[in-house]
This record gives sequence, structure tokens and C-alpha cells, in this order.
Amino acid sequence: MINCALCGSETRKFTEIQERIYYQCINCNGISLDFSFYLTDTQEKERYEIHNNDVTDPGYQNFVSPIVNAIARNYTPQQKGLDFGSGTGPVITTMLRKQGYDVTTYDPFFDPNPNALIQTYDYIACCEVMEHFHHPNKEFALLHSLLKENGTLYCKTYLYNSSINFNSWWYKNDPTHVFFYTEKTLQCIKSKFNFSKLIISDKLICFRR
Repeated sequence: MINCALCGSETRKFTEIQERIYYQCINCNGISLDFSFYLTDTQEKERYEIHNNDVTDPGYQNFVSPIVNAIARNYTPQQKGLDFGSGTGPVITTMLRKQGYDVTTYDPFFDPNPNALIQTYDYIACCEVMEHFHHPNKEFALLHSLLKENGTLYCKTYLYNSSINFNSWWYKNDPTHVFFYTEKTLQCIKSKFNFSKLIISDKLICFRR
């Protein structure tokens, strides 16, 4: 048995699919892939490189638009933002910069800029990234530390709930997806990292520092 990579609590075996074992935390309800099935850094990077992240693709732009629109509604171009996990095609950054926004990119594989992690930001975009976190306890602690007071962390991921048949859920099939969140998991993140507010909508998760 393993301890939860987010809250450190005890986990129980959740399911085994095609010899891949998943555990669920008895405290935060997060679901994690057994560490032994994680890809190596090289394998993970190779997987990301086959993604077709074309910043000019209308479908890709539409997919990230809930985050882009939320930032445009709540922040001005003069305020500083971070696109955390910007990937091979930083579409959020591209769209915001076209509107005059000041956005820094960071990605551990494609833009590992250490200077990006020694500043603080008014807002952080984290789109389809948190399900890739190998150490969500450390990653959310880092994200919280990078936010200015009253800053907002905008996340996008697919949440698991009991109405979903996990064994047939398409979202778990990506080998780089290693940690899955429920609404209770998000509430635990809010509490553990002292975020002042959490808003969960259909297409957007917002943590306010």
C-alpha cells in the first residue's frame, strides 16, 4: 500500500486495469496510479512531443478559452501571469499576449526556466497539467508560493465522480495521467495549502490565495 502523494494519508486499492494498479486516498479521495507504472522523464517527454498543440488551431483555442476569458475578465494586461506547464504549444500565453498581457511561461520539459519560479504572479494558468503531477503535494505548495496575495490559480482537468466507470474512463488511458481529482480532493487542496477560496465550475477550477 502507498500513502497519498497529495495529503500523505492511507490509500486503498481502487482498481486494477490491464495490470495497472490504482489507489484511492481514504482522506482526500484522490486516485493515484501506482508509482511503479510512471513513465521515465524521457518517455514522458516523448509522449508530450506527439501532442498536436498548434497555437493557431481554433479547437485548441476554444479548449483553453475558459481560462483565457477568466483571466481577461479579472486581471489587467499590467498584472503578471504565469503559464505553468505551458507545453510544446503555449496557446494560453499566445492568446493573452495578443491582448497585451504580461505572461511568463514555464514547463519542466520544454521551457525549464528557473527564473520563472523565483517571481510571484497575480494569476497562474495550469491547463491540463495537474493530472500529470507526480508529487502533487510539492507542486501545489510551489504554485501557492508563486501567487501574490489574493492571486488566482486557474486549473483545468477532468474530475472523477462516482457516476463515472473508472475502468472504461477515457481520461485515465493517457499514460502520463497519474493523479485524478474529485471535488473532495479539491476541497482538501484548498484547506491544506491555505487557499482562501475555491470555485468549481463545469470547465474551470479556481483557487484564490
